Amino acid sequence: MEGALILFSLLFILMFLKVPIAFALGMSSVLTALVFDIPLLLLFQNMVSGINNFTFLAVPFFILAAQIMTDGEISDKIMNLAKVIVGKIRGGTAMVNVTSSMFFGGVSGSSVADVSSIGSMLIPAMKKQGYDSDYSVAVTVTSSVQGVIIPPSQNMIYFALAAGGISIGDLFIAGIFPGVILGISLLIVTYVLAVIRKYPKGQSFSLKESLKIAKDAILGMVTALIIIGGIIFGVFTATESAAVAAVYALIITVFVYKNMSIKKVKNILFSCSKTVGMIVAIIATSSAFGYVMAYLRIPDQVTTFFLNISNNPLILTLLILFLLILLGMFMDMGVLILLVTPILLPVATEIGIDPIHFGVIMVLTLGIGLCTPPVGTSLFVGCAIGELPIEKSIKALLPFYFVMIMAVLIITFIPEISLWLPSVIN
Repeated sequence: MEGALILFSLLFILMFLKVPIAFALGMSSVLTALVFDIPLLLLFQNMVSGINNFTFLAVPFFILAAQIMTDGEISDKIMNLAKVIVGKIRGGTAMVNVTSSMFFGGVSGSSVADVSSIGSMLIPAMKKQGYDSDYSVAVTVTSSVQGVIIPPSQNMIYFALAAGGISIGDLFIAGIFPGVILGISLLIVTYVLAVIRKYPKGQSFSLKESLKIAKDAILGMVTALIIIGGIIFGVFTATESAAVAAVYALIITVFVYKNMSIKKVKNILFSCSKTVGMIVAIIATSSAFGYVMAYLRIPDQVTTFFLNISNNPLILTLLILFLLILLGMFMDMGVLILLVTPILLPVATEIGIDPIHFGVIMVLTLGIGLCTPPVGTSLFVGCAIGELPIEKSIKALLPFYFVMIMAVLIITFIPEISLWLPSVIN
């Protein structure tokens, strides 16, 4: 316990001093190792092995594919398809927002990319049509969480790396039905609030217009089919599918839609390289941090602590969910997955939760933190686009928080929702 106290105290002190998270993880690991005479060579070996992983290559390719599709205006075409499907219902533009996020989340795998691309178009459009600013931001921000659970998902890859030996393909497939359940839940609360607030209906399209819009959107949606279909039918590994998806997205935007210039491609590569560099540093140092935790037997101590509280799986599961929601409010999601997975996964397996199912639970639950203050990145982006102070968005977000928590509980306590499809495919 002394080791755990020193390790995490150093981490939180450095974070409080606004030291970048990668450096905070590395420095706290090294200082703790010096205190307990842990060979530093082993720390650096773990840093290298953490990123010397074929699976990790999927992350930069997914980031690249998402950025190409955002800058290549594929999100516009996906949004138009959503208008055809749900746009004419009361509160249609808000429901288009949720549906677009479901489709785009299955292409980009990023909540922030979702808010940035779809939100920048739909939040101003919703306000212009008479929707309240707080409602427009709440719908956009919470619906973006679908991007972290519907495959492909960068955060699922982080979980697989942290858990060790978990199939990314199975994790992706396990996230499909939970993502749909979350989307339907958000559609229901969006529609109910639209009726209560008497928001307008959206536009209708003729059959000819609908077919044209669907044709334009399907080319972009094929990216998701490449990733999911390739994994399901054994054509690609997750890493290979990410690379193929990035190349396909580039070909579609440059040669078919013709809205991607060479200059844009250069800017995308530069932007992605900065993001990937940051992620590489975090994964490397979190691997060292994880080694120190394992050396000090912190996961074993946490497991014992939880089991001493209660031997009831229901109570322990609720405690884990509460802890994940609480942590998600204060730390970045990707970092949390890398840090918390080695600690909580042994507890989850001890009480009978399948590792694949636990991956879905963790990613979805931490996803709620993207929409909550004080460090919700999706919330910050959404409020910036909607020109709304964060404190004024909270009241409108409350019904959405409730629905998201209900979706988490359903997915947690009905494991078949996550595990049935992987079991059928395998």
